[in-house]
This record gives sequence, C-alpha cells and structure tokens, in this order.
Amino acid sequence: MNILEIRDLCKVYGEGETRVDALKDVSFDVEQGEFVAIVGPSGSGKSTLLHILGGVDVPTSGECRIAGTDIVKLDESKLAIFRRRNIGLIYQFYNLIPILNVEENMTLPILLDGKKPDRTLLNDLVEKLGLKDRLSHLPNQLSGGQQQRVSIGRALMNHPALLLADEPTGNLDSENSREIISLLRKFNKEDNQTVIIITHDEKIALTADRVITIEDGIIKRDSKTEGVMA
Repeated sequence: MNILEIRDLCKVYGEGETRVDALKDVSFDVEQGEFVAIVGPSGSGKSTLLHILGGVDVPTSGECRIAGTDIVKLDESKLAIFRRRNIGLIYQFYNLIPILNVEENMTLPILLDGKKPDRTLLNDLVEKLGLKDRLSHLPNQLSGGQQQRVSIGRALMNHPALLLADEPTGNLDSENSREIISLLRKFNKEDNQTVIIITHDEKIALTADRVITIEDGIIKRDSKTEGVMA
C-alpha cells in the first residue's frame, strides 16, 4: 500500500533571468512502512521536496498524495489540520519551545488539535526515547541528543502517516547521531512507521531501505539498499 504518491511535482522560484527550477517533474511512491533516504548536493532540491511533503511549502504544479489526500488541493486551514494530524516533522535544530518542558513539548501538537494526549502512547514513547527522568526538564537543561529525542517524540504523538526528518543528525556528534538513527529505525521496524530522511551523510543514507538521489531538481537514482545500521 502506497502511503505517499508524488506525481509530476514541479517547484519554480522567480521569473525570467532569476527563474530557478528547484524541482522538475518529480514522481515516485513510498509504501507504508518504508524507510527512505533522500540525498543530493546542496541546491539539488531535496530540502524543497521535503518541505512540500511536510506541507510547509506548495509546489508550482503536480500532486502530493499522503494517505490518499492530495495536500496540494487543500486550502491553508485544512492543510494546517492535515499536517498536524498526519505528518511528523523532525528538524536539525530541534525547534523545541524553550519555555515548555519535555512533556509539554511532546504533547503540544495534540493540545493544539484540541485533544487530550494519549497517556499510554506518551509513556511508551518516553520509555523508548529514554526520557523518563527528563519530563519536567526545559530544553536548555538537555543535551543535543536528548533534545532531538524530544522532537522525535513530539513528531510521533499523532501516529503520523509520514515521519519526515530534515538532517536530524546534522547538529549532533557521531555517537548521538548513531543513537538517533537507531531510534528512527526502531520506530520504523517495530511500529511500521514510514520514515523519510534527508541527509548528506552516506553512512546514514545506507541505513535506509531505499535511497533516492536528487540532482538539479531531478531524480537521478532510486535504489534499494541493504538497510545496514551505521
């Protein structure tokens, strides 16, 4: 079953001499439970693609279907609701709210949706992420690796159709990087969570089931890997 279907996706910035074709007729599918790495040089279009998948940017043309819904056709308010309920985003610099503690940061998407947090899910995530003794801590009281774990927990609190990670280890040392990738793999394997990760690190890319290489806004390669842990 395809959880993501991309068809003829294009993104153009500027006009005339300043025109930049960031994405050119990009098409691919991702099945439920896949772990996919998107790689490419700086300026290749990989971050633009991830931003469109995350609903934080809109394409110039094309389709982006997530769990059967073409998010390109949603208006701003409906897109915000869909994004909150179906897409989990993990950023390089964590994007935690500094005045909220770990538990509050993790449950914020649920509260913004007007719902009560699922305590069983919260406790399970906290246990898996090794944050049980950090729930009352503020972000500035945590290490970089711990902050990224909080952002993973926040992204998973709504059982997202897609978990998108934009260079999630880019701000971490090698040991914490391995732990973060191991955790993403754990949620992928144990919970059948679909994960799409953008990375410039070849070792991290090779931990995925599949690597999509983008250059100059075009998919150059789309290949299966052994999914070996770094």
